[in-house]
Amino acid sequence: MRVSDFNYEIPKHLIAQYPTEDRTASGLLCLQGTTGDMQDRMFSELPGLLHPGDLLVLNDTRVMPARMYGYKSTGGEIEVMFERLLDNGRFLAQTRASKSPKPGNVLILAGGLEVDVLGRRDDLFELKFRDPRPVNVILQSIGHIPLPPYIERQDIEVDRDRYQTVYAQQEGAVAAPTAGLHFDLPMLEKIHEMGVEIGNVTLHVGAGTFQTPRVENVVDHKMHKEFIDVSAKLCRQVRATRERGGRVIAVGTTSLRSLESASRGGEISPYTGDTDLFIYPGFTFNTVDVLITNFHLPKSTLLMLVCAFGQYGHVMRAYHHAVDKSYRFFSYGDAMFIEKNRSNNRK
Repeated sequence: MRVSDFNYEIPKHLIAQYPTEDRTASGLLCLQGTTGDMQDRMFSELPGLLHPGDLLVLNDTRVMPARMYGYKSTGGEIEVMFERLLDNGRFLAQTRASKSPKPGNVLILAGGLEVDVLGRRDDLFELKFRDPRPVNVILQSIGHIPLPPYIERQDIEVDRDRYQTVYAQQEGAVAAPTAGLHFDLPMLEKIHEMGVEIGNVTLHVGAGTFQTPRVENVVDHKMHKEFIDVSAKLCRQVRATRERGGRVIAVGTTSLRSLESASRGGEISPYTGDTDLFIYPGFTFNTVDVLITNFHLPKSTLLMLVCAFGQYGHVMRAYHHAVDKSYRFFSYGDAMFIEKNRSNNRK
């Protein structure tokens, strides 16, 4: 299968640049993965699609103000995107500049904060603040909300709230688990009162989530690593859901990747560490029955995942339908409710 098989045309005006006034006011395209049947609904109708006994799994990662601006001591502006904390104040980051920094260079960021360039790891740079404060404290003081590249504006105050789920707890992401942006607290309370159980996983979304594969053959793509935490409690919730005949509903591709990473042996078990699980058509799903997700970039690994879950032909037709119906796309856009193609069940 080729990366180009996952391409589609998206008019620029359908790429959402701002969130809706209310979190639950987005559209919701429902897709039955086995039959390909579609329904146009609103996200506010989501509780009516859930059943008592279901398990709704949320990714509780919290987005950091990870984007920083400054200049190189050798000259030239630079943008630094925090990716992952290492140890002793060292961290990995992406940079954007006319010329990449070299080991030994010094970066001067907002407030005169100095950063040493220690080395390079593939596409990332190993950096270290000279300021002795914890890195998360520094980020809170000078960092900007890391809006994705297709949102063509600077971050503003509303983004500190709206580019964050209402249930975010574990700080560590540089991009939001965007399917969760549609939930507000009253909706979650209503879902809980219906008898739907709610569980949490953690996947710290990295900037690599926006990178299009640089190969043409899908199987040649190497997935970036992201940290996940699937707890023993969540595993017990999944098993109990199975026993009572409920469905496991993943809110977002990040929740799905966490659950399926912890289920690679067939049965789910606790897991804390990195995952590089790459899901594309032909993958067998062990745990997730329903996926709630936003619309994803053409040729992206996230679209490949959705096509694996809901069947390639059905999903691509749904995307063309969404364009025709003027759904809003990407992080601040509308959502899908996808029931798994039953041929993807474990044997």
